[in-house]
Amino acid sequence: MLMEIKNRAIDEAKQEQDKRIHIYNVYNMIMPAVKRIPVTEPVWKELSEMRSAGQTYTELLEDLIEARKKDRLASDMMRIEEEGIFVPLSEIKD
Repeated sequence: MLMEIKNRAIDEAKQEQDKRIHIYNVYNMIMPAVKRIPVTEPVWKELSEMRSAGQTYTELLEDLIEARKKDRLASDMMRIEEEGIFVPLSEIKD
């Protein structure tokens, strides 16, 4: 009898839990935590001047990072072409 009451209480608790509404803050799931990057006043002014109308600082920094990556790749490719010794693909064996 005691076990039956206990099982019934557990079942009722599970049913009650199923009725609950779980609310999640989707903003926190999509948007990572905000980080602060200390910069000097002159750097802040230059960054502000570089922004387009309506562009966020995140978007500006993403654009700057992408441009830097492309510049680095082009620089590395030029250096490799100048320094490298190349083998024709036909000579490469698997």
